[in-house]
Amino acid sequence: MTDDLDDLIRRTDPDRWLASRFIGDVQARADVIALYAYDYELARAPKVASTSLLGEIRLTWWREVLDEMFGGRPVRRHPTAQALADVAARHGLPREPLEAMIDARYAELDSAPLSAEAAHDAAKAAEGCARAAMMVLGAPAESSMAPGWAAAWALARLIEAGRVDPAAVDALRAHVRLALADARSVERDYLSAEAFPAIAHATLARAYAAGRAPGPTQKRLRLIWAVARGRI
Repeated sequence: MTDDLDDLIRRTDPDRWLASRFIGDVQARADVIALYAYDYELARAPKVASTSLLGEIRLTWWREVLDEMFGGRPVRRHPTAQALADVAARHGLPREPLEAMIDARYAELDSAPLSAEAAHDAAKAAEGCARAAMMVLGAPAESSMAPGWAAAWALARLIEAGRVDPAAVDALRAHVRLALADARSVERDYLSAEAFPAIAHATLARAYAAGRAPGPTQKRLRLIWAVARGRI
């Protein structure tokens, strides 16, 4: 199952999959991949559902998975659900960031271009995921602004994918630039080397926000540079 989820994320989420290669501990890497698989399942809700109501039903299904996980009940037999439950139990993850990831996906149920507010709401899925991943990698539960850098990456991806209302693009690009400038000003030891891969993919946000999706080689080089410096 671990290999299956890793292959899924390699195909569907190459940015975060590449960043996860810098997690030295094999079990921790698999645990972070399970979080990304959970985020992938949530992201599918607005994409595969033919109506907003059906999308809501899919999201409600995952909220029920959290009810099972945190209610001490058996978790339904779904590879990602069971992997997520195992990760949450082993690391003592709180429900809040995992539920925030569900809440964020409601912003994308409408197929219309996202307003600036809706885009920010949608990006909170990446923020919640980064927060949970940082906890898995040993960062304090209350840790900082770093998950917001992952949200900037998500915003940039939405811009690059053409999901944002053209009237909101300039303001969102400015927000991404500001978030990344703040990240560059942070001291190197702000986030431990062990936890840094949870947000290393944010270094790719600049290219996405500018409408220039980096190729595979560019992604690898930028991630290697970010990890080597310990900065976005």
